[in-house]
Amino acid sequence: MDESRCPDPLAPYGVSKLACEHYLRVFAREAGLSYVSLRYGNVYGPRQDPHGEAGVVAIFTTRMLARAAGDVTVPEPVINGDGYYVRDYVYVDDVVRANLLAARYPDSGSFHVATGVGTDVNQLWELLAELTGYRGPARHGPPRAGDVRRIVLDPRQAGRELGWAPEIALAEGLSRTVAWFRRRLGLDIQR
Repeated sequence: MDESRCPDPLAPYGVSKLACEHYLRVFAREAGLSYVSLRYGNVYGPRQDPHGEAGVVAIFTTRMLARAAGDVTVPEPVINGDGYYVRDYVYVDDVVRANLLAARYPDSGSFHVATGVGTDVNQLWELLAELTGYRGPARHGPPRAGDVRRIVLDPRQAGRELGWAPEIALAEGLSRTVAWFRRRLGLDIQR
């Protein structure tokens, strides 16, 4: 999806984000203000909260690391639905760079901050299981209500106008993220 396609959110969360963009456009028109709206893919990386319902990378990573280390008091990671929900995972350092570039943008606009690469949750599970040393089976739970099957964002406009492009591939970003959580959990011994 590129920025020319009019978003049509299916959940209240998406509606609230789109409403903010509408407000920005009105203020730009009415008061002559400029704005930049960044539409993030699924941001992941160190320091992400693993205790909420969002942030699949942090949730899977902390649970897989703990279970691989023998801590059976930590719940097993569970894939919602069939695991074929596709998302565009973008590393936090890339997002920070996009924000810094957007702060200097002299005009107004909305930009996707994403990789343009889709990864389904089953693939993500396999990558994280390998990186964490988790050997448990992939468990599937019920699907989450309102989850969209596929969201992959085209970041080329951010490249043309902001000079931004993602630099950290998923495998590298996941490796950095797992290493951070491993240290945070005190599991930074060599496997």
